[in-house]
Amino acid sequence: MVLYVIIKLAKDGGFVRKLQVYPVKGWNSLQYWTKFCSPWKVIKNFLIIQICRYSPSLSFKNFLARRFLKMKVGRGVSWGLMAMADVFWPEMISIGDNSILGYNSTLLCHEFLCSELRLGKINIGANVLIGANATILAGVDIGDDAVVAAGALVNRDVEKGEFVGGVPIQRIRMSYGGNEKVAQV
Repeated sequence: MVLYVIIKLAKDGGFVRKLQVYPVKGWNSLQYWTKFCSPWKVIKNFLIIQICRYSPSLSFKNFLARRFLKMKVGRGVSWGLMAMADVFWPEMISIGDNSILGYNSTLLCHEFLCSELRLGKINIGANVLIGANATILAGVDIGDDAVVAAGALVNRDVEKGEFVGGVPIQRIRMSYGGNEKVAQV
């Protein structure tokens, strides 16, 4: 299989997503998932993630994520009930100190498409709020002090202090040290 990297640039010159791409021939890429990831690893990850999704203990969730899923999880990270890490590659997720993952939020480090598999790390900074039911796609960086609104689809990088929302996300406001700029919507 040939591997190549997609680095899409936003209009402002910032990165949209950084992805590794693995083309497949024949059936869609999900049909070949066992060639990319061990079934035993996925079963273990699934069981650990399900425990995390239902457990009320934040420290227990962080322990399981660090120890068994090999995620980089900062101090004081809070996982809302039903928050879901990637079942195939959770080790590609990094979450900074004092961040919150809202109820039923989803972090996906993979995309199984008809002709290719895409993989990308997710880096969430410190003091970040991810709202309920938000989805973070592969290859995205979210800067410190950023806010992602409930129900948002994060398909590009989010700047430090940026407040984003929508499907796909759009800037709602910037906030740097108390200076706020509100977007015209």
